[in-house]
Amino acid sequence: MTRIAQLDPQTATGPAKTLFEGVQKKLGVVPNLIRVLGNAPAALQGYLNFSATLGDGSFSPKLREQIALTVAETNHCTYCLSAHSFIGGKLGLTQQDLADARMAAAVDPRTDAILKLAQSIVVQRGELGASGLDQARQAGLTDGDIVETVAHVALNIFSNYINHIAGTVIDFPEVTLTSGCAASSCACG
Repeated sequence: MTRIAQLDPQTATGPAKTLFEGVQKKLGVVPNLIRVLGNAPAALQGYLNFSATLGDGSFSPKLREQIALTVAETNHCTYCLSAHSFIGGKLGLTQQDLADARMAAAVDPRTDAILKLAQSIVVQRGELGASGLDQARQAGLTDGDIVETVAHVALNIFSNYINHIAGTVIDFPEVTLTSGCAASSCACG
C-alpha cells in the first residue's frame, strides 16, 4: 500500500514534470520509484545525477545490477529486487547470476569480492574496520573499487529506504525475497 503519493507524469508540473520527461525519454516509462521521488524534485535530481555519474564509473552495467541485487536482498527491498532482476535480465544476467547476486556471490572472483564487500557494508553499516578492508584488498580490489562499491551501496540504500518508507507499488515482475521477508509482512516494510 502506497504511503507516499506516486505522482502522475501526465499531471505533474514544474521541475518534477521536467525530470519525469527526461526519465520517460531515456527509459520509455516513468517507474513508480521515480514518481515517488518526484514529490521532492531536488531528491529526484540528486538520485538521477548520482546514478548517471556512477554509470560513467569503472563498473559494468551488469556489475552495477548485481550490486543492486545484493543490497536489495540484504535490505529486504522487494521493489528494488524486482526492478533490478528485470533490468539485470535485460542486460544478459542469467537466472543463476541473478540468484547468486542476491546472495552476494558470483563466479567471477572480482565480482564475488565486490558483492561480498557490498553486503558487508550494508550489514555492518559501513563499519568494516581494517580487517574488512584487508579482506577486500586480499581479494584483489583496489582502493578505487572499494570507493566505487561504497558509492553504489549508498545509491541503492537510498532507493531501498525510499521504497520501504513510501510503500512503493511494484511495477516490475515481482520477485520474492529469498529470506521470505516480503516488504508488507516484516519489520522492514
